[in-house]
Amino acid sequence: MPRYPEIEGNTAIVTGAGRSIGRAIAFRLAREGAAITVTDIDRASAESVAKEIQDSGGTALGIKVDVTNAKDSEEMISRTVETFGMLNILVANAGIGYVGRLIDTDEATWDRLMAVNAKGVFLTCKAAGQQMIKQGQGGRIIINASGAGKIAPGKNVPLGAYAASKHAVIGFGKQLGLELSDHQILVNSICGGIIDTPMWDLIDRETAKILGVEEGSIKSGAVESIPLGRIQQPEDIANVVAFLASDDANYITASALNAEGGLLPY
Repeated sequence: MPRYPEIEGNTAIVTGAGRSIGRAIAFRLAREGAAITVTDIDRASAESVAKEIQDSGGTALGIKVDVTNAKDSEEMISRTVETFGMLNILVANAGIGYVGRLIDTDEATWDRLMAVNAKGVFLTCKAAGQQMIKQGQGGRIIINASGAGKIAPGKNVPLGAYAASKHAVIGFGKQLGLELSDHQILVNSICGGIIDTPMWDLIDRETAKILGVEEGSIKSGAVESIPLGRIQQPEDIANVVAFLASDDANYITASALNAEGGLLPY
């Protein structure tokens, strides 16, 4: 049963929704009654998640989108509006990870991280914002950032390039929220923590290699540091997205909300 009935009848786009956090967000908004455009760089994954939503009684469209390509972002908006009539919610979730000390990060890796994690958010949010302004009915832009966008990961946590991309995203979201405020388009970022996803398996494996420790020890140690005492699930992020898309969040914009189990100091 929907927790936020006001979301019913809205249309939402979720980027990077072919698996993990994006998939959980797409399903949560679908359960709230929104029509969902599921996008992913992998067409098969996007279409598969869309079919799962349809099979569960929801409304969804699955399309391939490369968020680093401006034309793809524009076509994502136009196909959504052609199919569902309008756009109310964008969740900019697509992102990639990388594990390595900054001093060892090559230029191509840096450029790829910034292209997907920062430029991709810029292009998709820009296209969505223009559509929402045209509609004249407000809207919600929700960016899945990271706790790594608020603090330096740490001496023995080699996620510096990833953190830099997420710091960029949070700054972008704050400014965009201010610029779109006259249009009642609310823009907020979510800062998650240690989430049980393939990315954290990658972080554990690669960090263990760099530090010369046992595989599995990085992830287990990180989980032990969480004040709430459990690893975060993709659904925990999806819950915050649903809240930010609801009327209960009508007075929140240009913010970066912590949803990380108490890990962040601010």
